[in-house]
Amino acid sequence: MSTWAGNLLKLARNDAGLSQHELARRAGTSQATLSAYERGRKSPSLETLARIVRAAGLDLRIQITPASDHDEWVAAYEASLPSEQVAAWRESEKELRAQGQRERAHLQA
Repeated sequence: MSTWAGNLLKLARNDAGLSQHELARRAGTSQATLSAYERGRKSPSLETLARIVRAAGLDLRIQITPASDHDEWVAAYEASLPSEQVAAWRESEKELRAQGQRERAHLQA
C-alpha cells in the first residue's frame, strides 16, 4: 500500500519526467529503494525525502496552517490518489471509529 511520502515521490518524479532509475541516480540511492518508497514498502526519513525531491528539481516545503484548512488539504491530497485507495481508507476509518465507540461504551458500562 502506498504512503503519503511514496505518493509525493511519485508525483515529483512524474512531474520531472524522470524514470525511477534516473531519479535514484540523481538522488544517490538505488532504483529498488526508490521503488520501495513509492510503493510504501519503506519509509524515507524527512532528510531523504527532501534529497530525492530536490533531485527531481523541486523543493520540499512544510507549512503549518490553521486547522480550518485541513479539510481542503485532505481533499486535494485524496484527489491525487486512486479512488479505490481513498475508499479503502474511508472504510477503515469507519471501522476504527465504530470499534472505538464500542470500546468506550464497554468501559462506561
